Amino acid sequence: MILLRRLLGDVLRRQRQRQGRTLREVSAAARVSLGYLSEVERGQKEASSELLSAICDALDVRMSEVMREVSDELSLAELAAMAALSEDDLLRPVLEPVQLPAPGERMSSITPKAAAVDVVAA
Repeated sequence: MILLRRLLGDVLRRQRQRQGRTLREVSAAARVSLGYLSEVERGQKEASSELLSAICDALDVRMSEVMREVSDELSLAELAAMAALSEDDLLRPVLEPVQLPAPGERMSSITPKAAAVDVVAA
């Protein structure tokens, strides 16, 4: 599962690190505790819109830039998840399991189930 709070935290951390700033500096400028900012950056806490605004102001970056970067990363994560799902679908057996006859019953008396296969070009 893709967690938006984790993507947001990653983006905020990268913004801070690009500026060569410490958690202490940004937390003081945003007027938020260092521990809470750390939890936001690690994706352990959800940032309210007010808190996100304060962090963006402290980093001197527009919230729209942060959200755009989060959106781009979310798109990439969704594509990766879909690619992994597609691989799993390809590995799933197409045919249904064979039904064994009951004791004393002959194989010829069992009617096989028809299997439909969808072919999708990649």
